[in-house]
Amino acid sequence: MDIREITLADMAQEAEKRELMLPIEQTEIWARYQATIPGRTPWGALAASVDGEDVAYAAFFDYETHGYHYLNSIHGPIWVHEPTEEEESELAQALTDYLHKHDRKQVFIRMAVKHDIVESHPVLSTLPYDHTVVIDITGGDDAILSRMKPRGRRDVRKALRESPATCADETEAATKSFEEYYQVMVETGKRDGFAPAPISDYEDMIRDLGPEHCRVYAGRVDGKVATWSIVTISGKRAVRYYGASLNEFMRQHVTDKLVYFECCDLSANKGITSYDMMGIGSEFAPSLMGLNEFKCKFTKETTEVAPSRDIPVRHGFYMLLIKARDVVVSRRRHAEDDAEKKRRAERDAARAQKAVHEEKKQAEEAKEKAEAAKDASEGAGK
Repeated sequence: MDIREITLADMAQEAEKRELMLPIEQTEIWARYQATIPGRTPWGALAASVDGEDVAYAAFFDYETHGYHYLNSIHGPIWVHEPTEEEESELAQALTDYLHKHDRKQVFIRMAVKHDIVESHPVLSTLPYDHTVVIDITGGDDAILSRMKPRGRRDVRKALRESPATCADETEAATKSFEEYYQVMVETGKRDGFAPAPISDYEDMIRDLGPEHCRVYAGRVDGKVATWSIVTISGKRAVRYYGASLNEFMRQHVTDKLVYFECCDLSANKGITSYDMMGIGSEFAPSLMGLNEFKCKFTKETTEVAPSRDIPVRHGFYMLLIKARDVVVSRRRHAEDDAEKKRRAERDAARAQKAVHEEKKQAEEAKEKAEAAKDASEGAGK
C-alpha cells in the first residue's frame, strides 16, 4: 500500500467524485477551526493507494500534549470501500513507515479502526465508541416520526402535546452571547459528573465554523433556556455535537421535543438527510450505556462505526506512556478508595453518634415514664 500527500481540497474533490461522505472533522473548515486551538495544528492529508487506485483518505491533526506529539484523524480514514482487517492492518503499517521517514516526532497515530488489528492499542485517553444512532430525516415530519421506536414516537407526541418548551434555531443569539446556554451546560455537568469545557471553547466553535456548518438549537420555557444542542453540518449529514438541559424540566420531555424539532428543521430548511446523535454505549464502550435510553428511541436500529484506536509509531515511547497512564490511574483509584474509606468512616461515626443519642433519648423517656407511673401509683394510694 502506497501513501502520498494530498491537499484537503483535493481530498474533498476525490470524496465527491466517489460519493463518499466526509465527516466535518475531515474538512478544510474544521482544519481552520482547529488551527485556533492551542496545541492543535492541521498536519495535512494523506491518500492510500493499491496498484495506483486510491483506497482511503485521511486528514490529520498534530496534537501536542505533555511534551510529546501524536497525529489524530477524527473519524478518518475515509475508505473507498468497506475495509477488511488485513487492509486496515496494511494501512496502519504503511502510515507508520511513512511517518518514520517524514515526521519522526510523532509518537503514535490515533484514527478510526474497525477491526482490533495487532498494530493497534486502546486509546490512552478519551472515550471512543463503536455504535451510534443515525436518524433518517428524509420524507417530512410524519415520516421522521414513523421511523422511531414506539417509545420514541410516544415520548415525542407527549412532548408535542404537553411540553411547555418553545423550540427554535438560536444560532444568531448564541453567536452574540453563549453565557445563558453555558449555565445550562454547567448544571448538566454537575448532574452527570463531568467538567464542561471553558465557555470560550463553545463560543470559538460556533464562530469559527460559522452558521453554514454549525447551528445552535434551544428549547425555552417562559423565556428561559431549558435545553439546547450544538449541531455541526457537513454535506447532507448533521451531528448533535453537544447538548445540555436543566434538571427542573427533564420530566417534561423538553429535549425530546427539541431533537424532533431539529430533525424537522434540518430536513426542511437545511437540506440534511441524516442526523447523527454521536455515540452510544455497547460492550466496547460500557461507560456510555447511560446514553442509550434517550438516544436509541429515535431509531429502530443502531449504526456500527469504527472506533478510535492508537497505532504506535515510536513503540518504546508509547509503552512508557502506557505505564505512566497506569500509574496515574492507580493513584487516582487509591485516592478515590481513600476518600471512600474516609466517607464511610465519617458515616459510621455519625451513625454511632446517632445511635448513642437515640439510646440516651430512649433511656430518658423510659425514666420519665417510670417516674410518671410512680407518681400515678403514689397518688392512687392516697
